Amino acid sequence: MTVTTSQAALGRDQTKDEEKRTHQYGSLSVQRKISSIPQSLCSESCSAGYRKAPQPGQPICCFNCIMCSQGEMSNQTDSIECRKCPKNSWPNEKQDKCMKKVTEFLSYDELPGMALSATSIFLAMVTAVILVLFVKCHHTPIVKANNRELSYVLLFSLMLCFLCSLIFIGRPTHTTCMLQQVAFGIIFTLSISCVLAKTVVVVIAFSASKPNSNLRKYSGPRLPKILVMICTAVQVTICISWIFISTPFQDENTTSVPGKIIIECNEGLPVAFWCMLIYLGILATVSLIVAFLSRKLPDSFNEAKFITFSMMVFVSVWVSFIPAYLSTRGKYMVVVEIFAIISSGAGLLLCIFVPKCYIILLRPEMNNRDHLMGKGAYKNGNF
Repeated sequence: MTVTTSQAALGRDQTKDEEKRTHQYGSLSVQRKISSIPQSLCSESCSAGYRKAPQPGQPICCFNCIMCSQGEMSNQTDSIECRKCPKNSWPNEKQDKCMKKVTEFLSYDELPGMALSATSIFLAMVTAVILVLFVKCHHTPIVKANNRELSYVLLFSLMLCFLCSLIFIGRPTHTTCMLQQVAFGIIFTLSISCVLAKTVVVVIAFSASKPNSNLRKYSGPRLPKILVMICTAVQVTICISWIFISTPFQDENTTSVPGKIIIECNEGLPVAFWCMLIYLGILATVSLIVAFLSRKLPDSFNEAKFITFSMMVFVSVWVSFIPAYLSTRGKYMVVVEIFAIISSGAGLLLCIFVPKCYIILLRPEMNNRDHLMGKGAYKNGNF
């Protein structure tokens, strides 16, 4: 009886195992059948940051996922179109949300702004010291030679050149934008006009000493003053016309650099800006040519040679400035212009006035009329 009961229990267990196996095999077969049925979609879903683009000639369920264009975003799955971010916003890297744009301008708080402003102030102080030295030694031959009034005006204008670069640093405003290019153009024109007048004085001084020279009537203090006023007046006219026709103003550039709002000065009338630069370039080129042609005149203090060197530096800086200025954007465009202002002004200061300061301070025995006229040590080539 016991054996029969055990056999019956074993039979029931075997029956249950067979049912389980049958159920499992049946489920697998059903899964295989389901997986073999084709799906109704032929494309995967498009994630955020993409949009759906239908495939030509295919069912509506077939599409391509295309990343949103620059400046657009989509924050939903299977978006049909992308949305543009607001004016002051920009999509993130995944282009699934908008982020506020970064404001950019050359600030005093960053390294380029601090370095340029410190250099400008330092050079302006050096120029002021040289001006005081020249005024104090106004009676000496080296200061009196080649028109000391022109030297005073040139030093004062160079000091303003260095200081005017500070207007370019900081957040632009309508006032600073109006003053930037105008101040730069007029002050630099005054400087180059003084250099040109000093060169003309050298040429006239030696040419008028020749017998029956027609230039003798032009020798005197009036000609250089008139030359400076006329050359500067032309640039003043250009700048004033620029302001009245189309005044430069503060602008927010949201298109030049992706993800940034560039606070900059809009020139208003680009033609006026380039007219100002072209006139300044013509004036500098004329000064360079006149100084170069007069470099071999028997001038003991080598005034014409020093002017030639200074104008070569000036012209070289501004010739290289134009392509650098046109190829940069944002605050680095301002950095390029400030660097050109500082370096060209420093070239004029070092080449024209440092040799004279060397004689005044360290070689006072050379600061006399005999050396100025090319006698003594100068004639023997000791200087």
